[in-house]
Amino acid sequence: MSDEEHHFESKADAGASKTYPQQAGTIRKNGYIVIKNRPCKVVEVSTSKTGKHGHAKCHFVGIDIFNGKKLEDIVPSSHNCDVPHVTRTDYQLIDISEDGFVSLLTENGNTKDDLRLPTDEALLSQIKDGFGEGKDLVVSVMSSMGEEQICALKDIGPK
Repeated sequence: MSDEEHHFESKADAGASKTYPQQAGTIRKNGYIVIKNRPCKVVEVSTSKTGKHGHAKCHFVGIDIFNGKKLEDIVPSSHNCDVPHVTRTDYQLIDISEDGFVSLLTENGNTKDDLRLPTDEALLSQIKDGFGEGKDLVVSVMSSMGEEQICALKDIGPK
């Protein structure tokens, strides 16, 4: 036995998986599912009857939560599907840089500077206009499977 102390780099996710398994038959509309390695929100689920050789099938239609593309998948209802861990966090907007990145204030007082402005035109103009008028803005950041994107905006009044 040695007397040395071991120091470990602490990672925020502690090596946790980006997804968890869930039986296809239990996934419902407005839930989340991974289709073609993309996290999607389920907008439509239909189940076909069991055929001559066995499994009932679930047909999922999902919208990618980051780029809005429509994806489809068909899975036997008894099989497991990957479901992404999706989290939403609110941050206060501090600054918008010229190169399209935002500076956000985290809950513990640090800044988060690695997020781009959203590609959605309506949300983008709301953020820029509100920031230009000097309002205090809180943005909701959705993160899943190692990706993050600003998905909503709240106005908490003038500065």
